[in-house]
Amino acid sequence: IPDSGHKYYLQFTTEDYKSGENAGSCLATVLYPKTKSPPVVTIKCMHTKDQKQIEEEDNRLYQKIRHQTKPIIGNNIPDSYGNIEPALEPVWALAVAGSSYIMWEKSTENLGYFMAQVKSVKQWIRKDYFTEFDYTVLLHETPTQEIISCHMRLTWLPGHPLKVKYFCASDNQGLEDGSGMESGSATGILNERGANF
Repeated sequence: IPDSGHKYYLQFTTEDYKSGENAGSCLATVLYPKTKSPPVVTIKCMHTKDQKQIEEEDNRLYQKIRHQTKPIIGNNIPDSYGNIEPALEPVWALAVAGSSYIMWEKSTENLGYFMAQVKSVKQWIRKDYFTEFDYTVLLHETPTQEIISCHMRLTWLPGHPLKVKYFCASDNQGLEDGSGMESGSATGILNERGANF
């Protein structure tokens, strides 16, 4: 598109990150503006799971986190052999969802990101029903092969969008807020302003 940037039309299938099962198919348009700003994405998906099944899975994940007797603390997830302790799978799942916003915002036509590892995670105990975690995640940048370290504060409650704030070591700017429109699942992300780490 002249003076705007390149626009791509995509058709792809999604899969459950844990089971590898087909989770649905999507149609999307992605516009990479000429300015240094996140891509503009329009997406429609047909899910193979119904909304009730997604809500039940979110609730099971939430209950695993809420029924811990002490705050969850972890390091190097997965470990150097690619293993994830079963007790840390819920915080890994949230890290995958939360870091996806960082990867989307930092991606360009020439740079992509994958979450390589949760370097550290610490749960904050709250008086309300929300769960809250501080993460340090390592993102693998392609094609440069650099590893980028990002600090991420994540807050979530089923039925509410995931809230993400982050700061990456390679960034020269301050704290950035995650934003999105989807709600009701750990995959939704919402803008939250004002709080610092």
